[in-house]
Amino acid sequence: MSLSPERLERFARHIVLPEVGGAGQVALAGKHLVLVGLGGIGSPALQYLAAAGIGKLTLVDDDKVDASNLQRQTLYNERDIGHGKATSAKRWVKLFDPALEVEISDRRIDSTRAAALVESVDLVLDGTDNFATRLAVSDACVKAGVPLVSAAVGRFQGQVGAFAGHLPEEACYRCFVGDAFDADDCDTCAEDGILGAMAGWVASFAALHAIRVLLAGVSAYGDPQWSRVNLLDGIKPGMRQFSIAKDPACKACGSR
Repeated sequence: MSLSPERLERFARHIVLPEVGGAGQVALAGKHLVLVGLGGIGSPALQYLAAAGIGKLTLVDDDKVDASNLQRQTLYNERDIGHGKATSAKRWVKLFDPALEVEISDRRIDSTRAAALVESVDLVLDGTDNFATRLAVSDACVKAGVPLVSAAVGRFQGQVGAFAGHLPEEACYRCFVGDAFDADDCDTCAEDGILGAMAGWVASFAALHAIRVLLAGVSAYGDPQWSRVNLLDGIKPGMRQFSIAKDPACKACGSR
């Protein structure tokens, strides 16, 4: 694959980075990323994922745009209120960069649908707001041998981690949170509140990390940092990182 003169001009600021280069940009153009959740994380993350030139995007969300979303979900405007997020997000991408291939799914995720969505893709970025969906997506990724970037945010805190539980020495997301959260019982930002800019910070970091994973083995920037979780603190502010060990008893990726 090569880039047309128009694409070379569009991504010139990437290509001049030694850590990305022409090879990295060409690689991104050939990748397929599934973005699960088009809310506080998925909405701004999509803007940077599309801007990075990732060639194929599958956008997953069964919700509709609400006025309360506009405080942090920067993809949408007042004309989108009442319309499906997946449809509105696809419209935005095609207006932003018609060269990108976009598919949508506007049905609620369960284990069966998660398995179908992640089959034969390069990466999944999960920004959903409940553990049941996150675990269904993670388990499907492990089974399909697909890496996962998982991101979450609430109030003034966020977390982003990359998981490759299908690899012998790496943890999956279930190793991180355990089995206690298979129920659909997460706190929501409607209950707890969230600073809009905090969602943007976590979303941008998640998009950055997704690009790192997609460039693994292609360019110097490709360092997935598997099994490591980054905590983002918007109060102090600051960041710290810790590692997750693979759980041999994990029912998704363990050896027992």
